[in-house]
Amino acid sequence: MIPFCRTIDEAKKVIEEMSRNNLKQHENGLKVIGMCEIPSNVILAKEFLDIFDGFSIGSNDLTQLILGVDRNSEVIRNIFDERNEAVKKMIRKVIKVAKKKGKYIGICGQAPSDFPEFVEFLVKLGIDSISVTPDSVINTLLSISKVESNLENLKTD
Repeated sequence: MIPFCRTIDEAKKVIEEMSRNNLKQHENGLKVIGMCEIPSNVILAKEFLDIFDGFSIGSNDLTQLILGVDRNSEVIRNIFDERNEAVKKMIRKVIKVAKKKGKYIGICGQAPSDFPEFVEFLVKLGIDSISVTPDSVINTLLSISKVESNLENLKTD
């Protein structure tokens, strides 16, 4: 997983450097997943996904950079919210691009652990995987099951 890759040129350099060190993309099943944690990753998702085998949305960092807030600041901590519509639009966009290109798309961040409605949002968009904190695994799995069951029922109606 490649963190904080800001530009397409950086993404290409990462692949080249890995190859020089005998880590060749697609050789022996090696997939290179980029972290989608800065706005440029979303804005240029198609181009990044021409290079990477998929994305893992780093929703904590993405939220901070979209909203221009530090989640650790006591002064503006209340503004940090991964459920903010600007953040959701960016997440919606990158999932759509990844799905269209047939690429892996997952998420790691706090929101799926804390907010069942955020899990529902992600499942409805077709996210491939959701990372959560250990104490929220069971509740998250129950939420996913409920949403997927409702989606299946809509398909059969």
